[in-house]
Formats: sequence, C-alpha cells, structure tokens
Amino acid sequence: MKGIRFIIFFAILFSLCYTPLSAQMPRPGSQDWWYTLEQGKQKFRQGNYGDALFTFEDARRQRRTMYERMERYLIDLLSIPEVRRLGDSLDWVERYIDECRYADAADALKELYYRIPKERFNNSASAALSALSSLKDYPEAEYWIGETFLAEGEMGLALSQFQKTLNMRHLLENPGFSTELMYKIAGIHRIRQEYNEMERILLSILAADSLWSDNKTETQENVQPVSFEQQALKRTLEKDGINRFITLYRYNNAECEQAHRLLGYYYYVSGRHNRAQNHLMFSFLIQNTVIINELIRRQYDFTFTNLEALAAEFTQNRLISDYIEKQEYYKTAYYLASSLYANGNASPARGIWNFLSVQTHSGEWRNRALSQLRSPRVEQAVEMP
Repeated sequence: MKGIRFIIFFAILFSLCYTPLSAQMPRPGSQDWWYTLEQGKQKFRQGNYGDALFTFEDARRQRRTMYERMERYLIDLLSIPEVRRLGDSLDWVERYIDECRYADAADALKELYYRIPKERFNNSASAALSALSSLKDYPEAEYWIGETFLAEGEMGLALSQFQKTLNMRHLLENPGFSTELMYKIAGIHRIRQEYNEMERILLSILAADSLWSDNKTETQENVQPVSFEQQALKRTLEKDGINRFITLYRYNNAECEQAHRLLGYYYYVSGRHNRAQNHLMFSFLIQNTVIINELIRRQYDFTFTNLEALAAEFTQNRLISDYIEKQEYYKTAYYLASSLYANGNASPARGIWNFLSVQTHSGEWRNRALSQLRSPRVEQAVEMP
C-alpha cells in the first residue's frame, strides 16, 4: 500500500511540475572566473601588480556570483511544497528535477558533483545545498591576492590572505598545495621574526610525516620519546658516522625536508641542540636520498660509498647542482655537525667537518668547517641562520 501511495503521489506531483518555477533565472554562463584568474597570473608575472590585484578580485567576485546563482536555483527548488514533502532524499529531488525538467537546478547539481563526489552527501539534499554554498569561496584567487600583496611588500596583508586560503584548503583543486602554503606562512613569520608562530606551523607540517611523528608527540614545549626507527638512525649516526649512516638508510619524504631543516637551524640557535640534531639528521638524510635516487635514475649501477665521492658527482649534474644550492646542502651539513658536537658527539661531527673542508664549492661552510677543525666549539649564534 505504501508503494502504491508513492506512485499516486508522484503521478499527481509530476502532473503539476511543468508549471515554471517562479524564480527561474537565466542559465549560468561559462566559468569566466577561471579564465579571469589566468589573466591575473599573466599580469602578475609581468610585474603589473596593481592590475593583477584587480583581476584576481574580479575572479573571486565572478566565482561567488556564479555559485550564489546556483545556490538560489537549488534553494528555490527545495522550497517548492511538493519537493519539501519528499524529505531530505537527494535521489528523490534529482528524480523530481529530471521529470520536471528544471534545467537550472540540474546544472547546479551537475556543477556540484563535478567539484565534490555525490557519495559524500549520503543522499542528503541539505548536505548538497551546504556544499554548493561553500563553493562560493575561491581559495586560488585568495592565494594570488596574497602573492600580490607579498610582491608589494605588504607582508601582513599577504599573511592574512595565505591564512584565509589555508582555511579553505578543502576547496583547493590541488590538495597537496596546502603544504606549500604552510611553508609560505612559516616563511613570513620567519622574516617578521615571529619564531614561535614559525615553529608552530613547521611542526604542524611534520605531523603528517609518519616516520617522524609515529609514537611521538612533538610540541613547541617538549617532545616525547622517539620511535625505534628514529633511535636506530640516531644511534648509527652517533656511533658510526655520516658515511655509514647514509649507506644504511634512505628516506625520500622531500615534502618535509624544509620543515626539518628550518627547525634544525632554529633549535640550534636557541640552544636546543638535541632537537636540532634530530631535525637536521632527517633533513640531511632526505637531501642525500633525493640526490642518490637521481644518480641511480641516470646511472642504474651507482652505489653510495662516501660523501666525498658523492660530492664529486654534483658538478656533473646541473639538476643536482641546483638542488643542493636550493636546499642549502652544505649549510645543513655544517649545522648537523655543529649540533652533534654540542651534544657531545665529537667524532661524527668531525667527520662532517672534514668532508666540508675539502669542498671548494661550499663557500663559507668550508671556511667555517676548517675553523671548527682547528678549534671546535659550540657557536653562540645571535640570529637565525
């Protein structure tokens, strides 16, 4: 009987549904906001920051206008008494839209499903409406507005924009970009000498690093005992030296390398040498893993023997040369050695300084390593490296 009542209900319902929706509006046009954003990027790269800023704001406004229109289509549809009687079932609402040919509402749902899989709504029309409303935000436009402020030296405004973008990260077309965004936020805090905030952001990046964060809770105040794997890494480095350490271990989490490196510098300067050593150990291991993997990709039978032999390959490969400069390879090695020495591990520290002392392309880090070999000491840094 219940099934028969539903059939009769829909027969009556669909006999009425060809009456036009009173709030029908023009069909949405093309997604001009995406094209406008690309135009803004072009102006930004040409150095036309004022025009770029206006263009990014136009893109943000265009997207909001489009999704507000689509939201209105769906709200008006869900407000029809016959549709309200269907309850919260998204499937029934879709059937009504199809049978009654409400093209605008159909377009709104089609756009929504393109951005967010239908399965996430658990057959809830209200959840679909809420998700459609959230799409009015345009994190990519907010990000580029922040980049424009940064290029013009307005770091406070840039920081606000980047944080706003991060709060919208669930809408980013490239979800992995959120990590790069966090690095930008940390970088601004570093320039502004807001080191506590910088530290907080970098630690939050490392929370996603399984090898680093497993069985350990690290905060700005303290760090819980490290995992067995980390103990093995640390023990090998301290007892057997850097060459044995890199011979035995590889870790290719390049996304977290910079966070380890910057925290290592920060903890060394602030006198927390044990934490500095742990982070710089990870940073240097990741750097060498990336380099060795690239050499193996070009020369399948390449085998790591020691740092001196590895460094001989640097000048033969432009990609690696650019990488070690960008990732501050020699600087990382120097502060790793310095933190080892500060923790009472003089022998492995000397091994790294010896390596740096013969690297003619390492600039100041060769000179500082030579100085440490002549008179080893814990440097009293007065500012962030």
